[in-house]
Amino acid sequence: MPKWAKRKFEGGNDEGARIEACELSQYRKVVVRMWQGKVYVDFREFYTKDGKQLPGKKGISLSLEQWEVLRNHMDEVDKAIA
Repeated sequence: MPKWAKRKFEGGNDEGARIEACELSQYRKVVVRMWQGKVYVDFREFYTKDGKQLPGKKGISLSLEQWEVLRNHMDEVDKAIA
């Protein structure tokens, strides 16, 4: 586990701990979370139940390695979109 994750997740190994990184729309978010001692970048749809926003089944979780690959190819993605 990266050192920054231990600091960010207060306690180091809080299963299910999460940091909301970006709100893409009202019901779509990018969340950094810890699961089974590993950090993931989660692109996910959320739904509201009893006044709380909860993660839904629709989405994708990227490992840190997968996130690095995506991040390193963002210029190529931008060029493909333009």
